Amino acid sequence: MKVLYFHQHFSTPKGAAGTRSYAFSKALIRKGHNVTLICGGYSGGSTSLSGPFKKGLRSGDVDGIHVIELNLKYSNSQNFLQRGIIFLKYAFKCLKIALTESYDLVYATSTPLTAGIPGMAAKWIRQKPFIFEVRDLWPELPKAMGVITNPMIILLLKVLERAIYNSADHIIALSPGISKGIELEGIDSNKITLIPNGCDLNIFQNISNPWRPKKIQDTDLLLLYAGTHGIANGLLAIMEAALELQNRGVTGIKFLLVGQGMEKNKLISFSTQYNLKNVIFHDPISKENLSGLMASADVGLQILANVPAFYYGTSPNKFFDYISAGLPVLNNYPGWISEIIIDNNCGYTTYPDSPTNFADTVEMININRQDLVEKGRNSKLIAAKLYNRNNLSNEWVNRLESLISN
Repeated sequence: MKVLYFHQHFSTPKGAAGTRSYAFSKALIRKGHNVTLICGGYSGGSTSLSGPFKKGLRSGDVDGIHVIELNLKYSNSQNFLQRGIIFLKYAFKCLKIALTESYDLVYATSTPLTAGIPGMAAKWIRQKPFIFEVRDLWPELPKAMGVITNPMIILLLKVLERAIYNSADHIIALSPGISKGIELEGIDSNKITLIPNGCDLNIFQNISNPWRPKKIQDTDLLLLYAGTHGIANGLLAIMEAALELQNRGVTGIKFLLVGQGMEKNKLISFSTQYNLKNVIFHDPISKENLSGLMASADVGLQILANVPAFYYGTSPNKFFDYISAGLPVLNNYPGWISEIIIDNNCGYTTYPDSPTNFADTVEMININRQDLVEKGRNSKLIAAKLYNRNNLSNEWVNRLESLISN
């Protein structure tokens, strides 16, 4: 089987972005299938391709995956208009590929929603099976965040969303809320399969080189956030909790924020304004280097802005990375991730928009560090038992194979 795979923000483990598409592609290859993956340039990722672009693209073999990288630079620091233009450019450049490449099945993953456009073309013009993966509900999430307010744009995105869902032969959802949201659009539940983000146990376990930045002592309680610094992430919650702890005179606690995004400069300004001694910022690092950092951390921070649409409608990469590394997780919003933490005793939860409760929880963790051992052990257990990336990848491949056979 030849699979044409559209993922604008593809990355290998050499980058700092999620590697779901890399793992899934590798799973296909292990089963004897061929994969051509088309992506753009993502500032937090790495395609592992090098050399100049020719006629707007470059291509090559990446661990058995035929990767075609379009010369479209994307960054989380860009504004909504800039990102929207790049999303559209990617979709329409991919149209030509969808109409000319040789393949048996097309797979497209959001975000953005526009990645489904070449999938629809493959379905209706070339009569190819089309599977669409939904990582975020569009336009519901950006609308709920206030990122998109123009009613005409919202209507157009809603029409596109419905057209993609109806065109797809099957839909992969990454969280229970996403699956439910798709059903609410009138899609039969039999057409939807829930396959959440997974745990890369081979990357994050059995690490021999743990490390910490120089400003963090071995005796410090290290709370790590590794991910995008954007509006949706609500990282001001960390800054306000850090300020609360500093005002209380609590020492021996460090918050480490690793990554980039359009809100990072604002967060740094906040830290400078209040002279926060317990917050350290770090540039993005590859998953390979991140594994060593996580091995020395005490707690992983799963933080999002307090938007109800997030509660069940996201499947955060960082949460699964944390539990892969055996880290207890501190989560600051209700929903399915919070329920996983509570049900499996693998971390802590705080109230959203409450710096006092956040600080209270961190101070309690610091006083009762002995509890971290059991919670970390439970994280490893559910990572291996429920969210092992290899098992989820095999389930995904079986779904694609069944679609072709039918």
